[in-house]
Amino acid sequence: MTPLEALEYASVLVFALTGALVASRAQLDLVGFVFIACLTAVGGGTLRDLLLGRDPVFWVGRPAFIVIAALAAVAVFFTAHLLESRYRALLWLDACALAVAVPVGVGVTIGMGFGPVTVLVMGVATGAFGGLMRDVVCNEVPLILRKGEFYLTAAFCGAAAALISGALGWPGLPALLACAAVTFAMRAGGLAFGWSLPDYKARPPRPDAPKR
Repeated sequence: MTPLEALEYASVLVFALTGALVASRAQLDLVGFVFIACLTAVGGGTLRDLLLGRDPVFWVGRPAFIVIAALAAVAVFFTAHLLESRYRALLWLDACALAVAVPVGVGVTIGMGFGPVTVLVMGVATGAFGGLMRDVVCNEVPLILRKGEFYLTAAFCGAAAALISGALGWPGLPALLACAAVTFAMRAGGLAFGWSLPDYKARPPRPDAPKR
């Protein structure tokens, strides 16, 4: 197993756990747990592979990914009640999943020979869209859109760190580890210290401004 494949398995597992935790908050049945966990686990990677024309899509060629996600869902179904704060656990697990998934998206895209802009976009998409699908299906405001969440910025900076590391001559694995470290550090900073980009604040029109 290559390091990139190991990261991909880790991404699927941790994202599946977050999906199952959201399912527990929505009080779904076991089938609902498995569906949400699998959707979260493979959603971002599926979108990436479809956009890049990768054939077959990663989990179609390796069904073990779906098995792992389903087993994670079953485990959470029977243990979620033991957590003191499922929402807090969800946030930190999601941060870990983001830090693993973004390097996977970056590594796959670079391996297929695409340029820097595509690498950035696919790194962010791989990390963010599984969670987006999870939250939308469970009727929650997506984490990536919540005010004050340092989410997409963390994914973007992590992908950029991988590109910069590669440009400096770092080999593949160290560059991906740098991507993971930057992504997690920024997302964790947002959770622990409230890091965020400034919000847009509308200003009242000037008294002398023409009316439209």
